[in-house]
Amino acid sequence: MNYTTYKDAGVDIGKAEAYLQSLKKKIHDTFTPHVLNPIGGFAALTEIPKHYKNPVLVSSTDGVGTKLKVAFSAGIHTTVGIDLVAMSANDVLTMGATPLFFLDYFACGRIEERIFKDVVSGICEGCKMAGCALVGGETAEMPSFYKEGEYDLAGFIIGCIEKECIIDGSHIQEGDVIIGLESNGLHSNGFSLVRKVFFEIHNVNIKDTIEGIEGKLYEELLKPTRIYVKPILSILQKVSINGMAHITGGGLPGNIQRIIPEGLAAHINIDINKVHPIFKVIMKLGNIQMNEMYATFNMGIGYVVIIKRDDESEVLSHLNASGEKAFPIGIIKKASDNTKVAIHQP
Repeated sequence: MNYTTYKDAGVDIGKAEAYLQSLKKKIHDTFTPHVLNPIGGFAALTEIPKHYKNPVLVSSTDGVGTKLKVAFSAGIHTTVGIDLVAMSANDVLTMGATPLFFLDYFACGRIEERIFKDVVSGICEGCKMAGCALVGGETAEMPSFYKEGEYDLAGFIIGCIEKECIIDGSHIQEGDVIIGLESNGLHSNGFSLVRKVFFEIHNVNIKDTIEGIEGKLYEELLKPTRIYVKPILSILQKVSINGMAHITGGGLPGNIQRIIPEGLAAHINIDINKVHPIFKVIMKLGNIQMNEMYATFNMGIGYVVIIKRDDESEVLSHLNASGEKAFPIGIIKKASDNTKVAIHQP
């Protein structure tokens, strides 16, 4: 008699477990001394570091979005795991929190060894960049739910901060300086518009070279989101930061306005001629207006800190010495209307 199995239905639990076993060393290399049990249990145990006196847990979750479509087309899956960690790690960082641990969700129609290992290896690399442990996750094989070779990702992070040290923008004052930390390009936002411009309007091949962009198109599009955790935590050991913003979907105006107190406004000055070339190419090929660009993309600024003017030189010196490209991009002024963020073009 022929018996029907779960494997016959398209779910191979043994294969997924074997792939995970082969990645255990990379995963274990992300562990901190606060992780109390190994990978493989029903849940992960992580203690709050003992030096915290009044700890507050800070959480965030995100995905990679339609940037994954670019990875599928290019057949390259080594960087999207870094994106996954970056999107959540940079978010909890804006509160001043130190990332503690990360969990991932990987869903596909049929698990493929190379893709799975490349993605999870990228997640491990991202966790090491952020200084947090990859303590667990879920691999969901769902036949007929996803196209062949495609998958989706979600990430979940927990950080920690002393209650009295929480940074929420409430201390931002008139005269504070806005410092921008450079992105390396698109990061992980606006890819629905990016794909429309390149692949629908202009029918570009992902492996083509485009005037104004160095290297192949897919190389530019798949650059992973920068993780700002270590340089920012280092700055927090030296000076007070009044507010921080991770520049993701919604761009500079959409994200900075989330931390500006009532009665104040952030005035941003960026020379469009100095932004990363990818944005100028997209703007030209897509015939996109400037306000739409700023509302969609990071425009070359991946992270923003707002500090007292007296601390400007120390912060810039420290950040640039650590390998960041940081520079003043604006100032906090009294609001003249309901606009919390004003973008000025020189």
